[in-house]
Amino acid sequence: MCICVNCAYVDRCHTYHAVEEQHQQPHLTADPTFEPLEPTINVNIRTIDEEIQLEWDVVGCASFSLESGRWAQLRPGELVPT
Repeated sequence: MCICVNCAYVDRCHTYHAVEEQHQQPHLTADPTFEPLEPTINVNIRTIDEEIQLEWDVVGCASFSLESGRWAQLRPGELVPT
């Protein structure tokens, strides 16, 4: 699971913006202003019905600042990405 959903910077972060782009999801912001330090991204590759799918998850970041439920606060009523 992407740690970004519980990070205070999720709505301003360049790295999370790139993850949203990879998942073809709507952006929390059109113009991120926060450049995180040392983000670590895991990319899982799987094949479903002969289609290759990539799952990107930020699993570490030196800038991570815990704010539990931050993503859910920004998108109330939507399913939290997993």
